Amino acid sequence: MSGRPDPILEVQDLVKHFPVKGGRIYAVNGVSFSQARGETIGIVGESGCGKSTLARTVLRLIEPTSGKLLFDGQDLLRLPPKALRRRRRDMQIIFQDPYASLDPRVRIGASIEEPLLIHRFGRRAERGARVAELLELVGLGAEAAARYPHEFSGGQRQRIGIARAIAAGPKLVIADEPVSALDVSIQSQILNLLVELRDRLALSLLFISHDLAVIRYISERVAVMYLGQLVEVGDAAAIFEEPAHPYTQALLSAIPQPDPERRRKRIVLVGDVPSPEHPPAGCPFHPRCPQVMDRCRTEIPLERNLGTAAKPRLVRCHLY
Repeated sequence: MSGRPDPILEVQDLVKHFPVKGGRIYAVNGVSFSQARGETIGIVGESGCGKSTLARTVLRLIEPTSGKLLFDGQDLLRLPPKALRRRRRDMQIIFQDPYASLDPRVRIGASIEEPLLIHRFGRRAERGARVAELLELVGLGAEAAARYPHEFSGGQRQRIGIARAIAAGPKLVIADEPVSALDVSIQSQILNLLVELRDRLALSLLFISHDLAVIRYISERVAVMYLGQLVEVGDAAAIFEEPAHPYTQALLSAIPQPDPERRRKRIVLVGDVPSPEHPPAGCPFHPRCPQVMDRCRTEIPLERNLGTAAKPRLVRCHLY
């Protein structure tokens, strides 16, 4: 599911299988998409569908089983270790748990300075000035550099994680469930900060979440993931207004609607997500699909474009 003008990231048939005793886990199973410069793509799906594995595989924190990864036109899978390390300056990640991602024994200033040291950013005084600038940028004072992670709240720790992610001046930031561990009142502050930094620093943002309200707020395009595959990709407003895939329809039907005139009929899915170790034949969604047909049980659905060449709406479903 690709085809964007001037892409900063192109993912082509990406596969990640984990070997286990007696078989393998099909965590990411043929994912394709492209991301334009400055674009925000939201990846949404139930827990265990492969979102976080996809994020780490795109960054080569986990090595893919097969596929192709192009960043700024450069094939990441062909880069030797030294070249990949240099390229990592342009690709950073914000982790889900803002406390576990920080070393409790290291002062905040040193944590934020670490990527600057790795990428040989200036002298010590310049790095110190950069750390102070970053702390101010994310809404914390420069004096926070001398404190330890346990002295901060969850929202403040996530601001520190964001400061560290943008320290080396990346082009692409992957945010892996960055607000799911935070109180609802704090989530909006962090989301607004990410939007502000995205616009100010011209970042491309790949935002992963299971929260559809969060995805709708921050994303320009949405990719719906189920059991290691993308089942629907398109403009965020169009997908939220008129979802095409039965799985997307079920997800959106669960969103509370304050306006009784606009409420969707609730679609309750039967059963749990199948095990990625033993995915079903045919369409991976067919065991839970309320619109299942005989062919769904045996034939893998092809990608269909329900939109236009300029504004594609890509769906994998036998209904179309």
